[in-house]
Amino acid sequence: MTTSLHVERRLPADFLADSLRADALAGLTATPKSLPPKWFYDAAGSELFEKITALPEYYPTRAEREILQAVAPQIAAASRAATLVELGSGSSEKTRLLIDALRTAGTLHRYVPVDVSEQALLAAASALFSDYPGLEVSGVVSDFEDYLAGPAEDGAADGPRLVAFIGSTIGNLLPDERATFLARVRAGLAAGDRLLLGTDLVKDPAVLVAAYDDEAGITAAFNKNVLLVLNHELGADFDLDRFEHVARWDPDREWIEMRLRSAGVQTVRLPAIDLTVEFADGEEMRTEVSAKFRPDGVVRELTAAGFELEHWWTDREERFGLSLAGPA
Repeated sequence: MTTSLHVERRLPADFLADSLRADALAGLTATPKSLPPKWFYDAAGSELFEKITALPEYYPTRAEREILQAVAPQIAAASRAATLVELGSGSSEKTRLLIDALRTAGTLHRYVPVDVSEQALLAAASALFSDYPGLEVSGVVSDFEDYLAGPAEDGAADGPRLVAFIGSTIGNLLPDERATFLARVRAGLAAGDRLLLGTDLVKDPAVLVAAYDDEAGITAAFNKNVLLVLNHELGADFDLDRFEHVARWDPDREWIEMRLRSAGVQTVRLPAIDLTVEFADGEEMRTEVSAKFRPDGVVRELTAAGFELEHWWTDREERFGLSLAGPA
């Protein structure tokens, strides 16, 4: 049997350019200013993030991998998934643990990675195409939120589906956005389908801040990369040396905020969207929220969206949580 590889492009040709323009215009004219974290991830930003995941301070990737190494067979046995859908798949490296377990269990026929980056998707899909004979790989170039209706409409594969949203990406959504996202995932699931969700857990603030402000300065470069994206794509004239990386724990909201602080009064021009932006000395622009969760909070959010928690796993140090939930 040979592997089947398909890539479906669900985004209009100008989707990313239009989205960037809209987000930059809305965020840079807001008070306070902000930019969505998805714009970190051009080719350079994705490379920087891969370096971040290997840093000693950045525990989430290692913690989630530890869990998957320990419980992937349990996930396979509980889900019996014929189709694995991964939202925001990126490099799909950790997903191989799930694929291996599901193939060992004899249930998996199809893997559907969903990612907004066609380049990352093609690289990951091609590697899986080579490494897993007999596995149908159906990549979808789409914003993971726009794709949410897809799994329920997709009748190409028989048997239950496992929708994986791992890597703690859900923490980048604000509470109302999380509620909407989880409800839309639930609406796309049929009886027998499952959601596998990765959530970073509340812990010592010093550990959390260090994970987003490493000594080597790689996270700072990653944070400033959003300015390079605006320079490259919108003709902006951000001077990266005049912005400082800030990572701050908000104990009330229980999330990490990444910000860029203006070092002095400055004016930035973005000719592609006909915008001039003034920054005050010390003014901060939020570039990412990364919410941290408590187990009972995860259960509440899943329940509110119409899920029933079936399994909960953590790493040995209880830094990270993986939950498996089905339709209630």
